[in-house]
Amino acid sequence: MNRPNLTHPDPRPSVAPAPAPPRQLPRRPLDLRVRTRRIQVEELVVDDPGKVLDHAQRAALTAPDTAAVLGHSPTTPLTLPAAAALLCALHEPGELAAMGLRLTRHTTHVTASDQQTEPVSLELSYAPEYEE
Repeated sequence: MNRPNLTHPDPRPSVAPAPAPPRQLPRRPLDLRVRTRRIQVEELVVDDPGKVLDHAQRAALTAPDTAAVLGHSPTTPLTLPAAAALLCALHEPGELAAMGLRLTRHTTHVTASDQQTEPVSLELSYAPEYEE
């Protein structure tokens, strides 16, 4: 009975070939036409209405066009909500605390999509602890 030859014809040990190095593709931006929309909402409470109105009256002098959009005129004073809105439009949230407003919640809503897919949404909310 003939037995098959199970020995390797080459007496040297077999060595696996080294893997080829990865191809380096030129880096170029992918134009996916991604569109994003960001909405930031700061919720504030008025701690000191007198301070808010005083700061808003001064702000109305430096930004009269913005104040006019909120209903301010030489004959019409700003309401408390309009005064708070004016200060929020002109100042960063960190500056508002010195003007009688306190941040109670900050929410950022981001939506992103490209031309072929449905939008993806992310909402982040932050409520600082109130310190007395």
